Amino acid sequence: MELSPNHPIYSANDFYREKLGTKLVKLALDGGFTCPNRDGTLSDKGCIFCSGKGSGDHAGERSMSISTQVEAMKEIMSVKWGRDKGYMAYFQAFTNTYAPLDILEKRYKEAIDCDGVIALSVATRPDCINNDICALLKDLSKRVYVCVELGLQTSNDTTAEFINRCYRTEVYKKAVELLNSFDIDVITHIILGLPGEDYNDMLRSVQYAVDCGTSGLKLQMLHIIKGTKLAEIYTANPFHVFTYNEYISLVADIVENIPPEIVIHRLTGDGDKGQLIEPIWSLDKRRVLNGISREFRTRGSCQGFNLQQK
Repeated sequence: MELSPNHPIYSANDFYREKLGTKLVKLALDGGFTCPNRDGTLSDKGCIFCSGKGSGDHAGERSMSISTQVEAMKEIMSVKWGRDKGYMAYFQAFTNTYAPLDILEKRYKEAIDCDGVIALSVATRPDCINNDICALLKDLSKRVYVCVELGLQTSNDTTAEFINRCYRTEVYKKAVELLNSFDIDVITHIILGLPGEDYNDMLRSVQYAVDCGTSGLKLQMLHIIKGTKLAEIYTANPFHVFTYNEYISLVADIVENIPPEIVIHRLTGDGDKGQLIEPIWSLDKRRVLNGISREFRTRGSCQGFNLQQK
């Protein structure tokens, strides 16, 4: 993919068209799982930013079967994308490898058995990846494209303790190495703007994920959501959240240092209008993405630009 100020990032759309020959429509699903950071295994509090739906606020209803969710989400997404695209079954809510292997297999297979599903994405924690799970995913990859999304959020262990992530950063590295040994693509989720972190902390987190061997990145500004521990902290002692211009500039700085072969799956986030406290400006996703594109054109740069200069 040739990158330029007019096409500044290697996007998920670019990658999936190259890999699968079509645009993919993501169908966000709730697999009915929980999380070791919520059920008392590690903690009963969860990460301080995580919503009541386990960061699956746009996912299907867990009271429905997986196949029913798939069909319901197809209907919802058809309003925007039509029905002539390939579908990705995206297990989004909570920790989607945190269950006995036979249950994981049953739910993943129910999803990929649905008509039109040509890809499977599983969002999980690095400490909930093992050989057996990787072997299962590798086997499913014979039928559909498979990737795993890992929630790193930050490479700073002090910040990780503050947000109650409940695993050390080195666990992430081992999980990426294991997934890579099975040739399973890894997408790493990183939050920008966590309390106490500065510009260099955020750049280091992205660089750490790249150095560990991630295939893709999801960058998102910190969302303060009603009902979370983070919301309590912010209400009691408000801390700085990004302005629109600050975020645009930061993202451009970060992306200029990301190797061009890394797929960028997200540059902003989708907050729930009824639950988001800050930053309110992030609700206008089109404005944010247009602002980032305009920043690259103004700079005359693109993904990996600084690496090319070196």
